[in-house]
Amino acid sequence: MRLHAIKTLKTTEEILSSVAKRHPRWARLVSAVDHRVDRALAMMRPQAIADYRALLSSLRWPPQLSTLTSASLDSKSENVQNPLFNMEGSLKSQYCGSFHALCSLQGLQLQRKSRQLGIHKGENVLFHQPLWAIEELVNPLTVASQRHFTKWSEKPEFIFALVYKITRDYVDSMDELLQPLVDEAKLAGYSCREEWVSAMVSSLSLYLVKEIFPIYVGQLDEANETDLRSEAKVSWLHLIDLMISFDKRVQSLVSQSGILSLQEDGNLLRISSLSVFCDRPDWLDLWAEIELDERLVKFKEEIDNDRNWTAKVQDELISSSNVYRPPIISSIFLQHLSSIIERSKSVPALYLRARFLRLAASPTIHKFLDCLLLRCQDADGLTALTENNDLIKVSNSINAGHYIESVLEEWSEDVFFLEMGTGQHDPQEVPGLENFTEPSEGIFGEEFEKLEKFRLEWINKLSVVILRGFDARIREYIKNRKQWQEKKDKEWTVSRALVGALDYLQVKTSIIEENLNKADFTAMWRTLASEIDKLFFNSILMANVKFTNDGVERLKEDMEVLYGVFRTWCVRPEGFFPKLSEGLTLLKMEEKQVKDGLSRGDKWLRENRIRYLSEAEAKKVAKSRVFS
Repeated sequence: MRLHAIKTLKTTEEILSSVAKRHPRWARLVSAVDHRVDRALAMMRPQAIADYRALLSSLRWPPQLSTLTSASLDSKSENVQNPLFNMEGSLKSQYCGSFHALCSLQGLQLQRKSRQLGIHKGENVLFHQPLWAIEELVNPLTVASQRHFTKWSEKPEFIFALVYKITRDYVDSMDELLQPLVDEAKLAGYSCREEWVSAMVSSLSLYLVKEIFPIYVGQLDEANETDLRSEAKVSWLHLIDLMISFDKRVQSLVSQSGILSLQEDGNLLRISSLSVFCDRPDWLDLWAEIELDERLVKFKEEIDNDRNWTAKVQDELISSSNVYRPPIISSIFLQHLSSIIERSKSVPALYLRARFLRLAASPTIHKFLDCLLLRCQDADGLTALTENNDLIKVSNSINAGHYIESVLEEWSEDVFFLEMGTGQHDPQEVPGLENFTEPSEGIFGEEFEKLEKFRLEWINKLSVVILRGFDARIREYIKNRKQWQEKKDKEWTVSRALVGALDYLQVKTSIIEENLNKADFTAMWRTLASEIDKLFFNSILMANVKFTNDGVERLKEDMEVLYGVFRTWCVRPEGFFPKLSEGLTLLKMEEKQVKDGLSRGDKWLRENRIRYLSEAEAKKVAKSRVFS
């Protein structure tokens, strides 16, 4: 009789759907019929559920759980008594009929909901609902299980093990016995296996929210002493570990089905115990805070070990490490950061993953950057980087920062991190989340920029330090303005006053080359060459000095030796001393050539490939030439 009534109501729904499409003005007539159908459904559903529960009771559902022991929770029971498989004769026929009727009722309601939402909102939106028949199987199991749960409040691993054992032991009957009935009821997109797992996970999550998490939060709030609070944090992290492990195990049960896509947040929420954080983001914040504290405590011990800052990462440990030549501390830091990121992947909602990373991973990167900066500032503050060991210390810090920078850049192209910037969240549903909107450059965009800024700043600092020392050693050389009018000393190919400065330049630059990664060293020596170019040009060629033929020859040979220092790192070093090179070019020209050429202005300068000197600078250099 019930199946006949459901069939009649389905025919009525088909007529209503047709009328609603063909005659949109008949909305009141459709609404009146809808009202009468709703009254019929309101009477039928409670009766169908009551009959279904009675049949479950006659089947002796739920099965007995009192024989379970802690030792048997992790192993599959070979002789598990499954009442669904043990049904026979009329009882099995009655149960299947009742299950089919309940599914048909739900299918009818979903069909009507889809039509009504399509009419009122202009789009056909079908929200997923759990299967009523599966929920009725899970509810008495939940009540029976909680008698055991109350004894295991301090041993939550038993709770997770029991829920998983029940889920696994009865999941096969969902596929073999109940799925054909769901298909017969034409409930498209529903898998009994997935609904069973989802309902079991939901019951566990509800128990965690009501009974377990309040205890753990209370322990953290009440723990005033350091030892007690540390113990409470360990308990909290242990609970999270259990939840992550449980989710992976139940998801492996679901993966055998071909309907559910575990890559979609909505589906993950249904089969993840960590979905408790969706309704309680404050608990997620607390987890992130604990995770961060624990990581920083462990990382601090490794930071204080000087060997971790001097020993280099080996190629076989991390690919491309030879390019950046980072110290071992970089690898250790990445292990901590990667661990936080891996744990965030277990969070089933995208916006919560982004929130967790912002609260736990980002401060970890900031802490590492602070350590790099502090080491560089200590070296600079003690000796102003005049000692070789301090140059090595800063170089190692730059290498570490650049390597982490390169890893973050590589991660930013990964789909997992790209999704963080899509903004798939509703700040109104989760207060305070508007502060966690991701920048267009990615989840770690701000940290990447700070690392890059640190690296460029200290590369420039290294060049400034060497330039400062070089400048101090060439004071006498620059002050000796008469040397450019004296006869050249044939015994020396370089001015004696310049020898010490050039030796200092080569030694310090070589030390940095030996310790700094190639890319940053190239940037450093090019900056240094540019600054030396300006120094010599402004201090000598622009200082109203008079050059004779011997003076020009002396300057040329001195600059050749200077170029030779940089020839180790490039084929044509004079190209990195543009003003000095072009000034020498003008000084070596004949008097008539210079006078006639300068009268033609910029055009003549360009024709002679003098691009970096202005016309005024070129004229000043030309006036310093004394022709005999």
